[in-house]
Amino acid sequence: MSDKRMLILPAEVVKKIDDNRGDVSQADFIDMLIDNQFKEKEKDNRYATKDEVHAFEEDMKRLLRSFLDFFVSYGLEIGKTAPGGPAAELEELTSKLQGLQKDIGSDNEKGGKATIRWK
Repeated sequence: MSDKRMLILPAEVVKKIDDNRGDVSQADFIDMLIDNQFKEKEKDNRYATKDEVHAFEEDMKRLLRSFLDFFVSYGLEIGKTAPGGPAAELEELTSKLQGLQKDIGSDNEKGGKATIRWK
């Protein structure tokens, strides 16, 4: 048999409990409310952990590199098929992409911060 203790509550709180508990005893109802409150706090993960942010940054860098690879190879293919080839545009695109790649590399040396630039 469990120990029993007395809990002194304001009359308004007891009325709220009685109005909402239905056929459940007061003790069981309060126990259920406390359990649900703790479960909700455990579920409440609105913030990312440091490891999740780091994994996200690494995944974004891999995604950006794959885009760079795609656009460079796409630009090379366009240059091959176009008559005379838009060499100047290809060079400009290549230099911009290499600059982006250097920016990504320099972010790793600074501590791995991910930045987004809006134009």
